[in-house]
Amino acid sequence: MAGTLYLVATPIGNLRDITFRAVEVLKAVDVIACEDTRHTRKLLNALEIDNKLVSYHDHNESERAVELTQMLAAGKSVAVVCDAGTPGINDPGFRLVQAAREAGATVVPIPGAVAFVNAAVASGLPTDALFFGGFLPAKTGERRRRLEELRDIPATLIFYEAPHRLIASLRDCLEVLGDRNASIARELTKLHEEIVTARLSKLIEQFENDTVRGEIVLTIDRMSEVDVAADTSDPSVVSRYRELIAAGAERKAAMKAVAKEFGLPRDKVYRLVQNIN
Repeated sequence: MAGTLYLVATPIGNLRDITFRAVEVLKAVDVIACEDTRHTRKLLNALEIDNKLVSYHDHNESERAVELTQMLAAGKSVAVVCDAGTPGINDPGFRLVQAAREAGATVVPIPGAVAFVNAAVASGLPTDALFFGGFLPAKTGERRRRLEELRDIPATLIFYEAPHRLIASLRDCLEVLGDRNASIARELTKLHEEIVTARLSKLIEQFENDTVRGEIVLTIDRMSEVDVAADTSDPSVVSRYRELIAAGAERKAAMKAVAKEFGLPRDKVYRLVQNIN
């Protein structure tokens, strides 16, 4: 019979977040596949686990998946871990899961920490519908296009972000999504954990002059009912645009000013005023 593939969640910071079941599995399997053998060896040493490690990461995923699948087909048990959190969430994993299932192996998730879930529940934003978008694109144009695609999704949006791109991403979110409620969760479960919830504009003010460090989760509220109404028909938006045009403002400048004043994306303002001379 084919073996078992275990997807084992590991702590995202605090080592005490490891589960009893995860420890039992990591001790019992034939091999542990991990992103960085040095990093995982430190975790295993702290847990007093001595087991075989092999690397499994973005650069060797295809070839290593074949080797691990062969082991599973031979009846061996394999545990997959990532450097922190749940394997397969923004990390390698799904290709091996596909191959394992095709080989007839049993796939067993061992639940534990997931950074974006912890950030969402601590944000104070709605959690009835969540959309996890991984990392936003690094380049401004691509990032804005991605936000445009996700703008109208009726769910709380969640992204991972690098510290050096945080302010640029917040500004693009404000411009494209409007001034929504949002949360920045930094260094979750670690000594300097910080969770701040406010309007995007206020978050920019708070963090733009700080040297932000650590791993960051950005959570953004969905479009409010007020914003939806403004997107389809809002005479106050149109009236304000007309006032600015009458005062001599250029169309583009007037739309930008109205968007900022009402906390709306510029393309929404454009749809409302596109037929106005």
